[in-house]
Amino acid sequence: MPSNDVRTLLQAAVPTAVAGAVAAAVSAGVAGGKGALGAVVAAIVVILFMGIGLGVLQWTAKSFPQLFQAMGLMLYTAQLLLLFIFVASFKDTTMFNPKAFAITLVATTLVWIAAQARAYMKAKILYVEPEADKGEKPQNAGLKS
Repeated sequence: MPSNDVRTLLQAAVPTAVAGAVAAAVSAGVAGGKGALGAVVAAIVVILFMGIGLGVLQWTAKSFPQLFQAMGLMLYTAQLLLLFIFVASFKDTTMFNPKAFAITLVATTLVWIAAQARAYMKAKILYVEPEADKGEKPQNAGLKS
């Protein structure tokens, strides 16, 4: 993974992990150990889902740049649907507090999206090839007579 991609991943994952830790502390205070466990599981699920999605999106940008925007929209839609499926499938669990899980899942997803958007806005990625100086024209590498 190129350094820009790793930088984007870190700039999105770190705030999400911090938000997950805060949510775990709040959930522990409100719902006890099961609340904290639900918040931690939710934060891990979000970081994994969104991190894998970012990797797929970066691969698509490099391999199929013409599909980048459509793939991004489809990927975020699929991720949100999968996160809703996670909430629905764990709504009756006794392993952890489902309310803490659901609230943390939504909150950390929003933090990830905001942090990723900020990382892209701060990145200095050229979207146009800079022109060579007018005095320096590229030499033709063909046969010389």
